[in-house]
Amino acid sequence: MTGAGLQRLEEELRKLKSEERPAIIRAIAEARSHGDLSENAEYHAARERQSFTEGRILELEEIVSSAEVIDPATLSGDQVKFGARVHLVDEETDKEATYQIVGVYEADIKQGLLSVSSPLAKSLIGKSVGDTVSVPAPGGDRTYEILAVTYG
Repeated sequence: MTGAGLQRLEEELRKLKSEERPAIIRAIAEARSHGDLSENAEYHAARERQSFTEGRILELEEIVSSAEVIDPATLSGDQVKFGARVHLVDEETDKEATYQIVGVYEADIKQGLLSVSSPLAKSLIGKSVGDTVSVPAPGGDRTYEILAVTYG
């Protein structure tokens, strides 16, 4: 996982513990004050939200405690490795894109953060500038050419 990815997860964990958890407790107390809990939709909704939040807190604590941070700035070379920022072109559409290969928990394709476990990332790992990779996709295999590989 990258340092920035770990920071985002730690921030989400802090927010859940310091803001979301107390808000849920207040919502449950408010709903209880309305009386009969068996037919109280607000109470059941707050309890469901509490269950989801506590599960996410446990999940984030596990991820954060076992995270291994890799700083892409310390890596170099022209081969694609974890943390690399890869500029490539779709050979069929000539559309160019740039992705950074990151950990599973920090991936966000809209921000150009590609999960290391994705088919595209798996195809790119170990390849160099000028190489062509074929990636299985729902509409048929896609072929990409690596234009540039940078770190940091």
